[in-house]
Amino acid sequence: MTHELLTIGRISVDIYPNDIGVGLEDVTSFGKYLGGSPSNVAVAAARHGRRTGVITRTGDDPFGTYLHRELEKFGVDDSFVSPVQGLQTPATFCAIQPPHDFPLYFYGRFPTAPDLQIKANELDTDAIRDAQIFWSTVTGLCQEPSREAHITAHEARPRTGLKDGQYTILDLDYRPMFWATEEEAREQVARILPHVTVAIGNDQECSVAVGPGTPDEQADRLLDAGVEIAVVKLGPEGVMAKTRTERVVSAPVPVETVNGLGAGDSFGGAFVHGLLSGWPLAQVLDYANAAGAIVASRLSCADAMPTPAEVTSLLAERGRLVPDAAVPDAAVPGQDSVPGQLTPEGAAL
Repeated sequence: MTHELLTIGRISVDIYPNDIGVGLEDVTSFGKYLGGSPSNVAVAAARHGRRTGVITRTGDDPFGTYLHRELEKFGVDDSFVSPVQGLQTPATFCAIQPPHDFPLYFYGRFPTAPDLQIKANELDTDAIRDAQIFWSTVTGLCQEPSREAHITAHEARPRTGLKDGQYTILDLDYRPMFWATEEEAREQVARILPHVTVAIGNDQECSVAVGPGTPDEQADRLLDAGVEIAVVKLGPEGVMAKTRTERVVSAPVPVETVNGLGAGDSFGGAFVHGLLSGWPLAQVLDYANAAGAIVASRLSCADAMPTPAEVTSLLAERGRLVPDAAVPDAAVPGQDSVPGQLTPEGAAL
């Protein structure tokens, strides 16, 4: 199987409260979901009908079994997911206090986690080299042996060796609790950027990667490092994408926020779908922006990833341009949803 998208890095069980608007100390019940940004991105792209897989590790425990089952449910290849003896599958708790407060509490990640034990000699470098899009994150560089594995993976597909239609994407997902300093993270990002064709991050993440500045200055520094498409998320002002010949901005797609977590992963999966579809950059950005907005309006992450029909319905509803070709919903595994439905079961918008 040649993957249209192959991701590497975090996986966990997300434990989200069913009680919205209160702190964890007052929550009375929870639901569990597949989580971890690279895994969520693989799920999101699979919802758009793409052949996806993830390289990661779990504990040898019931939560690990659950994550395999969820990946299979969503149509994500789990051939490169294996257990690490002696470590537990991580769990991530979140309090949901919309519209802006969604604190995360990581359990089973310190001093290390199974997905940070991916080893270079375990990688299928042929699968990594042949994937149309390879997606990694900055968090995967925070400690060994994951760091060496990520570098080896990128070296297996040098930028100069990519074919037309192949992309290497780095998610600049800087999370301070995993790093001693920002400078350490910047040093490791610099080792990966020479292999990257697309970089995606918000203002803080871009600042860690290439230094502080305006969004345009940060995008220009990423382009100067050899990146072909620099995507800088602008918060309430939308998102900008810049190449050496083009600059496009997608305005926000207004929805009422239920849970802001997972929106970036939905954006990533939809962005991958747009790239693989060969759409103009402005359409890719609008489509990905709408996909992210849909997940922000829902409770969970992986289970909330939208289908093409839902994204195009929201674009049309908001008067945005709808791309000519979208994968039919019949090709999308893991969801029986109503096109245009933005509200998760039990959530009032």
